Parts: sequence; C-alpha cells; structure tokens
Amino acid sequence: MSQTAAPDFLMESRGVQRELGAFVVGTAFNHAGTTVAYALGDGSLRLVTLADSTEWREVAVHDGAILKLDQDAGPDGFITGGDDGKFCRISGNGEVTEIASFGMKWVEQIASYAPEKGDKGKGTGLLACSVGKFVHVFDADGKKLKTLEHPSTVTGLSFDTKGKRVIASHYNGVTLWFVAAKTDSPRRLEWKGSHTGLIVHPDGDAIVTAMQENALHGWRLSDNQHMRMSGYPSKSESLSWTRAGKWLATSGSDAMVLWPFFGGGPMGKAPMELAGGDGVNCTAVAAHPKEDHIAGGFADGLIVLADIGSSRILPICPPGKGPVSALAWSPDGRLLALGTEQGLAAIVDFAKR
Repeated sequence: MSQTAAPDFLMESRGVQRELGAFVVGTAFNHAGTTVAYALGDGSLRLVTLADSTEWREVAVHDGAILKLDQDAGPDGFITGGDDGKFCRISGNGEVTEIASFGMKWVEQIASYAPEKGDKGKGTGLLACSVGKFVHVFDADGKKLKTLEHPSTVTGLSFDTKGKRVIASHYNGVTLWFVAAKTDSPRRLEWKGSHTGLIVHPDGDAIVTAMQENALHGWRLSDNQHMRMSGYPSKSESLSWTRAGKWLATSGSDAMVLWPFFGGGPMGKAPMELAGGDGVNCTAVAAHPKEDHIAGGFADGLIVLADIGSSRILPICPPGKGPVSALAWSPDGRLLALGTEQGLAAIVDFAKR
C-alpha cells in the first residue's frame, strides 16, 4: 500500500503490548468496557483491567485449547468454549465458573445476548453454546432453558438483536429458533453447501453466512430474498458490520472487502475494497462501533485502520508477528485490542491527546 510506505505505526506510540507465547484465538472487551480478555490456544485467558493496562493477569480456564471467546450476558465478564468439553464464565477479576460440561465433546460455538441498559421489552440476558449438532441455551444465570438439534454440526451461532431468536448455521443452511417458544418449530433457511459461520444484521432482517467455497450467502428475512457475494480468493473467516449495518466488512481477499447493504445492495452492487494491493491476505476485520472506520489485519501481521469515506489508511501494527487472528473494539471505540497467531497481543489507544 503506497499510503503506508515508511509509516509511523500507532502501536509504537499509543500501544501496550505483550508476547503471550500462544496462539491468540480471540479477544473481547466486556460490556462495561472496563476489562479486555485474550483467549489463547493453551487454554488460558489474559485479563487486562483498563484502569491499569500494565498488569496482565493469567487465568487458567480450559484443559486444552480455548475455541471461542465472547462477552458475557452481564456487564462484567466473558464466556469461553473449549476442546475439553466445557462452557465457562470468567468474571472481570478472573473467577472461573463452569456453566456446563459435555465430556470429551468440543464446545465449538458460543453466543450471548445482553439487553441494552434501560431498554425495556428486550428481554433478559441469554447464553448459548454448540456441541456437535446440538445448541444448548441458558439464561443469564447459567440455567439451561432448552437443547435444540440441527441436521449437522453447528458452525456458527448468534442471537438476534432483540434476544428473541437463537440462530445456527450448519451444512445446507441456517436454522432460527424462538427462545421462548413452548413448542419448537424452527424456521429453516436453505442453501446447498457448507456454511462455516454467520452474522446477523443489526436491524435483524438479514443473515449472512461464510461458505466453504470462498463466498458469502445471505437471506433477507422479510421477503426470503437470497443474496450471493462471491469472488474471494480464500475463505472469509472474519465478518463485521459497520455502525447501523450500512456495510459488511469481510476478510478473505488481499484487501478488506465491504459489501453495501443500502440502496438495494448487496445484490447488483460491487463491493468496496480498502487497504489492498500488496497481495497479502486479509485475515481479520473489526468495524468501529461509532465511526465509519474499519480495522483490518493481514497474514503478515500488518494492521491498519481504514476510513470508509476517504479510503485513507492509518498504520497501526507493523508486519512480522504472524497472521492477525483477533481484533476487537472497546464499546466506546477508544481502544483496539489485537492478537496474532504467534502470540503478540496489544491494546492501542485512539483517544485524542
């Protein structure tokens, strides 16, 4: 990228970084924005209280690799799924609680729903995890509400934006379930092939899945319209909506690929490409929660911030520390957490000085 020739990388002046010695599987801020967690392939978490980002606490969680990390349904902590068959909750101070254990079966997908503060009518907090083709749904306290069976192994899991439905991707499509239904009669969205992950539009009317064959597939729930987004040289493993869902940012190419979900798009509309041109695959994307910016990480370790309106690029992290495997913004958009396959983890502060 010509814009980043001989750059000053923001991480060097505004970052706190650590070498954690294990693959960074994921990173997330708690809902309160007070703590950031890094999930590692060795089964441990690193917790950083943002009031003192110099202290990184190690917390042993799983006997094996952590497979997924997410925010808890409450304001304070996190949830994890591991290849030891456990679904766990970790508080901001590092206390580990086992929500459920499934023996030798992997907990591969997890999801949470947290109603917004003061938002009446949006229900209570919810948790879910998948084990093989089964999705287990829990209330915010960890009490199991129901178990839902799918045609094949669940590959993606999410609640809708109101916490009314839990949605799972699997081979040949997606299944939607009403959490509070007394009799479960799911809605199935079908499309042949292997769906490897999913994301739900902020307005709840569209669901998009990543496909094994280097493409995305979507459904608009209001009229059952299919949406096909193709042309990727590799699989899209990272998907992120910009604020209000105007754009869907994706990995899987040598640029951040953004599909327009406005003006009748994405069908019949060409995607926007940002921060490309070097032939290095984009491996992670994270849309800023407040502004029209996208953070993108690449297979050589480079991380940049792109402005959608102007296409300007701000270099954040230099290449050399392994493929970028994790990116997450704090709820206020002030901090970016990042991690790589080689174990680099950092927090970068974008606040004005």
